[in-house]
Amino acid sequence: MLKRVCALTLVIALLLLPVSAIDGERIARRGPGGTGKLALTFDDGPHPKYTEQILAILKEYDCKATFFVIGENVRAHPELLKAEFEAGHEIGNHTDTHAMLNTVTLAKACLEVNRCANAIEEVIGVRPLVFRPPGGAYSDQKIRAITEMGYRCVLWSQDSRDWTCPSVETTIQNAKKDLSGGAILLFHDFNGACSPTPDALRALIPELKAQGYEFVTVSELFGDG
Repeated sequence: MLKRVCALTLVIALLLLPVSAIDGERIARRGPGGTGKLALTFDDGPHPKYTEQILAILKEYDCKATFFVIGENVRAHPELLKAEFEAGHEIGNHTDTHAMLNTVTLAKACLEVNRCANAIEEVIGVRPLVFRPPGGAYSDQKIRAITEMGYRCVLWSQDSRDWTCPSVETTIQNAKKDLSGGAILLFHDFNGACSPTPDALRALIPELKAQGYEFVTVSELFGDG
């Protein structure tokens, strides 16, 4: 109850603040350069088909990743969230209903974030530390508010565009385009009935590991542990 009261107080305070241009440190598109570390990220799950397949591939290649989950999908598939967490992957907040932050009020955005965090905490006992706005859509005011709630807000540098259901080869090429250390790669584990993602990962991960890259969580990429 105390957490919810504090969050509500923060929302009210932020509503009174003027909207101004946000500084570049509030939302990150990649990690520090000059390293051989990459962050695989998966949005919109958990999904009863694709999440399980992706977890098996990550286990096979000893990779860690970050899953930005939707609260309503967590409530539908809590066992999959638990499997992600117990496998050592990071759990990120992706709102409760995939709300596009540029189309909702600040109060609604904060409510969406808190509801997703509550759903996650009910399953794994901890609240997430990283947040990604659905669709990459946001406003300065809302990212400022979410940052003040304690989140690192993260976008991506490499977009596989797997959500458009391209071929496996196109998905791989999209993910590899201009790739370098510190990159954050965007994939999805909730992708309808036509996802190229599992097959793309089976080819992409060993190729990049052979080049010397290491796959880490988003928080590890930024040195947050």
